[in-house]
Amino acid sequence: MDKHWMAGWVLGALGALAGLMSAPLAQAAEQRPGLEPCRLAGVEHEAWCGVVSRPLDPDRAQGLHIDVHFALLPALARNRKRDPVFFFAGGPGQSAIELAGPVSRMLSRLSYRRDLVFIDQRGTGLSAPLRCAEEAPSRPLAEAASTEALVARMSDCRRALQKLPHGDLRHYTTWLAARDVEAVRIALGVAQVDLVGASYGTRAVLEYMRQFPGAVRRAVIDGVAPPDMALPTAFSIDNQAALDAGLAACDSDARCRQRYPALRADWQSLLAGLPRTVAVVHPVTGVVERVTFTRPDVLGMARAPLYVPALAAALPLAISEAARGRFEPLLGLSMATSGNSRSGAIAEGMHFSVVCAEDRPLSARPGDATGADFGDAFARVYAQVCAGWPRGEVPPAFYAIPPARSATLLLSGGADPATPPRHAARVVLALGPRARHVVVAQAGHGLLGIACLRDTVFRFIDADEDGAALQVDADCARSLPRPSAFIPVAASATSAATEASR
Repeated sequence: MDKHWMAGWVLGALGALAGLMSAPLAQAAEQRPGLEPCRLAGVEHEAWCGVVSRPLDPDRAQGLHIDVHFALLPALARNRKRDPVFFFAGGPGQSAIELAGPVSRMLSRLSYRRDLVFIDQRGTGLSAPLRCAEEAPSRPLAEAASTEALVARMSDCRRALQKLPHGDLRHYTTWLAARDVEAVRIALGVAQVDLVGASYGTRAVLEYMRQFPGAVRRAVIDGVAPPDMALPTAFSIDNQAALDAGLAACDSDARCRQRYPALRADWQSLLAGLPRTVAVVHPVTGVVERVTFTRPDVLGMARAPLYVPALAAALPLAISEAARGRFEPLLGLSMATSGNSRSGAIAEGMHFSVVCAEDRPLSARPGDATGADFGDAFARVYAQVCAGWPRGEVPPAFYAIPPARSATLLLSGGADPATPPRHAARVVLALGPRARHVVVAQAGHGLLGIACLRDTVFRFIDADEDGAALQVDADCARSLPRPSAFIPVAASATSAATEASR
């Protein structure tokens, strides 16, 4: 190890330590009117928490009010910037406050001189939550994988939610949530804010920009889900494109092609053989269960790992095994993206309140294009749930995207099965010259997980002028490779031995 490098590291560490030691003094000396000190899961330093009271129904200002909760992580530096960063969670249905730990680490460079603000959108987290009963990871696979069971569970959940004091499910749309965000900005007494939104959170950012353009200094939207996306229909087209790209990648890779020479045929054979009853080992309990998998079940299991290219690399193996009646790899991959942590969990009542009001009316048009394999499988599920779900009113202007008045950075992963570049491409045209679209061809859902692009986001927001912000270098991940297909160790060794004998 170079001693000069080590000396520099020690001096830097001491400087950082000094800054951290002085930061709490600066935070303690500055009171935040109307806020209370609090602690957030996964966050080391103290936060400030607050509440704004908002009418559930905007047409009844004197009627029932709900508490919209938010948390502020104070900037560590004494001379902080006046414009805080507001984070918008995805889903729809995620709690921004529950994500404060991982998100604050991703945005750590921004948080040195800017406050980070996490708002639980109405219907999520602590803000009049619309959560359904939690499902145990150990529940029977027949129930966990079944779309029919999902529809029945959502019907039960809807009836339970409607009994809550805040259970009028018509009032949890994105355009109403944007007004809540503005109330938080006013409560904090700041003139302008920087916005960072991920997945569905990008739609919330776009709506806030539409309603309150003068309050936005800078915006970053990662995995763009525009208001006219028509979610269930878009899923079919985008899932198909991502799956086809994965199959093509295997075809073009010699090792993958040699290990899975009939991958496309296996996939079609798997679908053609459904429904199929098989014995499966439960990934959590280890108990062998007999499960009947239907086409929507298998499509859902194949879709989940597409979000993360490192997991999608194991799809060739999972498809090959499932075509031969061994569903454990495919089932395990689908469950790998869900996890058991409460952080990032979806408030399903809020999810369907948004999608049934905003997306479902657009996706109910006859003749809409669908993916060859995915078809209308997801659209049918949403149609069944939304048939009985109270539908909120959405103003026609919600679906329009006016030109941006502040610099906006759009991020897209080319392998994203949910919000691929095609959606951001039309949004950047609508936003106009103050918007820039960055695509990483082999990335999945969400680019903020890529370290060098987090640095790009920091420099974009930190730039003094919009022109300089739009010129920041964002090419660092352009050549990011697609993860190689997973080859089991035994198969890899056999292949190597075969090659050596030639």
